Amino acid sequence: MIEFSNAGKTYGEKWAVKGLTFKIERGEIFALLGPNGAGKTTTIRMMTGLIKPSEGRVLIGGHDIVTDPLSAKRVSGYVPDKSYLYEKLTGREFMVFVSSIYGVGKSDAMKRTDALLTTVGIKEAEHELIENYSHGMRQRLLFASALIHNPEVLIVDEPFVGLDPYGVRMLTALLRELSGRGVTIFLATHSLHIVQELCDKAGIIQRGLLISILERDDFSRERGGLEEQFIRLTS
Repeated sequence: MIEFSNAGKTYGEKWAVKGLTFKIERGEIFALLGPNGAGKTTTIRMMTGLIKPSEGRVLIGGHDIVTDPLSAKRVSGYVPDKSYLYEKLTGREFMVFVSSIYGVGKSDAMKRTDALLTTVGIKEAEHELIENYSHGMRQRLLFASALIHNPEVLIVDEPFVGLDPYGVRMLTALLRELSGRGVTIFLATHSLHIVQELCDKAGIIQRGLLISILERDDFSRERGGLEEQFIRLTS
């Protein structure tokens, strides 16, 4: 459902990422890990069409993000690490606005909005202006809006930032449920303990190069755990 084929991005003579080649299957939860400045954000920007790869291809749900961006975006949802929202809208109004962008019918949009706002735990605040939302509430709203069109792929940048322990537990359960329904999930995060608990695979990127892909069995304590392996590989 997500495929990188020798994808890279250069700024002048400097490569932000180079030679990314890997595939994430339907229903898998994949985490991209790396030190600050390793290339995680650039990778996500290529996936979401915010920047164009300098070489190679990125396929989302079988659609090339460069040559067929609308199809790729139609089957994917994106949760950025910073919540850029229309603050003079209420939570419900924002959900309806996003659903209209994706062409969701009004009746379906109303039903999905009710269900998603309930799932992420902000239904009681649906008629409040977003400007009055806390950071955690904004993050929950972003997740709900990213799922309004039932995407096949969910791309998330630092999903647990600003969430309290209840929010982290809710989100972890939601991601598991989505994966069980066949949604392919791509996470970029520093939360290694959650990756170890949640993910099927983890890729480690350093200085723009993918240096390792670890399977769930590689996360085991018998092998030192994910944190130990991350430090060893990136030190």
